[in-house]
Amino acid sequence: MQAKNLVQHLQQQLRFTRKNESAQAAVLVAITREAQPKVLLTRRSLHLSKHAGEVSFPGGKRDLTDASNIAVALREAEEETGLLARDIELIGDLPMQQVTSGITVKPVVGLISSQLHLVAEPNEIDRIFFASLQQLIDSPATPYAVQYAEQTLYFPSMRVENEIVWGLTARILVSLFKYGLSYEKDWPFLLNARNIE
Repeated sequence: MQAKNLVQHLQQQLRFTRKNESAQAAVLVAITREAQPKVLLTRRSLHLSKHAGEVSFPGGKRDLTDASNIAVALREAEEETGLLARDIELIGDLPMQQVTSGITVKPVVGLISSQLHLVAEPNEIDRIFFASLQQLIDSPATPYAVQYAEQTLYFPSMRVENEIVWGLTARILVSLFKYGLSYEKDWPFLLNARNIE
């Protein structure tokens, strides 16, 4: 996909859902406001009990004090990266996602400056990095093997900034392309192992 101005396209396409359905978790999809925009991503700490070492968006589970999905996403983004709510221009949200455990996750989309200084919370995040939005759009679905107790499954993944983006994070990006950029990326749930060499 080649767009004359990806940020402008996102601003025109995205809105907040009128039906305010509370999710059990929320993530912030933060995109830099520049000619070649980038997406803020993190790599989760290796010592975490769930999804250790995986690439994710800043986000997490709802607290009792969180009044909305937006509040969850903003609080978690600040806790994990130091990104302040005042530095984010919220432009919309994406459809609810569900993870394999059954938890519902609401992606909230915002624009940020490319000049912000962010700091990873070491107990949760090993790395903060920015991936080119255009490269993510153009990235082919590359097989990523996940070993379960009795079988290996191959999930589609994007390879950017020496990281593997798969699972929920990849599905949210594909949703961003569809609803924010009117681009349908071919993204199967699983790849056929017989086609993997």
